Amino acid sequence: MRIHKTAIIHEHAELEEGVTIGPYSMIGPGVHIGPHTEIGSHVVIECNTRIGAHCRIKTSAVLGSDAQDLSYKGEPAFLEIGDRNTFGEFVMISRGAHDERITRIGNDNLIMSGVHVAHDCRLGNHIIMSNYVQLAGHIQIEDRAVIGGMAAVRQFVRIGTLSMIGGTAGVMQDVPPYCMVQGAPPATVRGLNRIGLVRNGVSEEGLTALKHSYRLMFRRSMPRNEALDEIERLVELTPEVKHFVEFCRNPSKTGICKPEPSSGLGVVGGAGGSLSAKPALRTEDPPGQTAQG
Repeated sequence: MRIHKTAIIHEHAELEEGVTIGPYSMIGPGVHIGPHTEIGSHVVIECNTRIGAHCRIKTSAVLGSDAQDLSYKGEPAFLEIGDRNTFGEFVMISRGAHDERITRIGNDNLIMSGVHVAHDCRLGNHIIMSNYVQLAGHIQIEDRAVIGGMAAVRQFVRIGTLSMIGGTAGVMQDVPPYCMVQGAPPATVRGLNRIGLVRNGVSEEGLTALKHSYRLMFRRSMPRNEALDEIERLVELTPEVKHFVEFCRNPSKTGICKPEPSSGLGVVGGAGGSLSAKPALRTEDPPGQTAQG
C-alpha cells in the first residue's frame, strides 16, 4: 500500500492490499477501496462509497458526492463501483437520493474526463463514456453501450446494450438496444450499430434478424406494440431480437427515441443503401408471408 504523505484518510475508511493514493487526495468516512486500486492526486471520495479491485481514478475526480437534487435532505446514501473501472480527470459521480438511495456502476467501464453521473443511475459493464458526457438522475445503461463526447441524457432514460450515442447528442427518450442515435434534442435513431454488433460476435443470423426488426419497428409507421407484434410473428427470435422486443415493450416514462425522418435504409445494409436480404422468418410461418411490403 502506498499513500502519499499529503493524502488525508478518514479513520473509518477501509483500504485493501495494494491501494495507491496520490498527493492531496481525501478519502472520507464509510469508504471502502478494493485491492490494487490506484487513486491519483487531488481526488475526493466523500463518503459511503465502495470501490472494487483494480480501478483507476485520475486527478481531481470527485466520487460519492451528495446528490444534486433539491429534494435530497442528507439521508444516508451510497455509491457502489465494481472492478477494473477507469475514471478520468474531473469525473463527478453522486451517491443516490431516492428509493434505495444507491448509485451503481458495474465492471470494466471507461468513464473519460469531465463525465457527470447523477444520483441513482445504474450502469452495467464494458460501457464507454467519452469526455464530458452528462447523465441526469435515474438513468439506466446496459452493457457495452458507447456514448460520444458532450452528449447529454435526461433523467429516467434507459440506454440499451450495444447502442451508440453520437457526440453532442441530446437524448430525451430511451435508446433501443443495438441502435445508433444522434442529433440535437430530441436525438433520433439513425440505424443499427452494425460495427459494434460484428465486433461483439453477433452471428449473421442475428444481424439479419435485427435488420428486419429495425425496419418493422422504425420504417413502417405502425404503433409501437403493433410493430413489436409483427416482429414476433415474422422475424426469427434470436437472443438479440428477443432483447430488442422486451426492451421496447417496456419503455420508461420518456418513451422510445423516434427515427430520423429523412434517413433511408442504408444504415441496415445492402448496396446503395437498399435492404437486400429477406426477413429471417420462423419456419412455421405460412408460405409467402414476409416482413417486406
